[in-house]
Amino acid sequence: MINKSYLESVTKQFLYYKTLGEKAMEQLEPEQLFVSVNEDTNSIAVIIKHLSGNMLSRWTDFLTTDGEKEWRNRDSEFEETITTKDELMAVWNKGWDCFFNAVNNLTPEQLETIIYIRNEGHTVIEAINRQLAHYPYHIGQIVFYAKMLKHGEWTSLSIPKNKSNSYNADKFSKEKSIRNFTDDELNRLK
Repeated sequence: MINKSYLESVTKQFLYYKTLGEKAMEQLEPEQLFVSVNEDTNSIAVIIKHLSGNMLSRWTDFLTTDGEKEWRNRDSEFEETITTKDELMAVWNKGWDCFFNAVNNLTPEQLETIIYIRNEGHTVIEAINRQLAHYPYHIGQIVFYAKMLKHGEWTSLSIPKNKSNSYNADKFSKEKSIRNFTDDELNRLK
């Protein structure tokens, strides 16, 4: 069933991006998570605060209430208020837990259900796709920022430079199979 495959695929993709963000942050000193290079740049901590705020707003009771909750204060997500890595990771996990709880409880039949974000109707599939564009956008910012801030050697989170040929040779040495690209990638990131 296509809708079941869709749910499995997007769940794996979101988990991959969550893991990518975490592996980037693990390479930094805790204080680097709070660095902002200028007034117009958000620190990794602020990006995480925004992601978590978005996830909590979008995915709390998302089938029955608007995705932009009245209690959300989006502007405050861009203020530096978190001061420790432990607090930051708790905020990160709270958002992701809310998201995965909502998506993991969906049934394929619910994917065509209309939900609202700021009074604009979306099917559940469209709402998921919207976030599948939004969250990786910010994860990319976290990875890029972490690479800039890293003192010392960066451990690549994708195919390392000058390693494409060996990566492809390994892939093509195996039998064809139907699987999600994230299966290998999540194992590689462990």
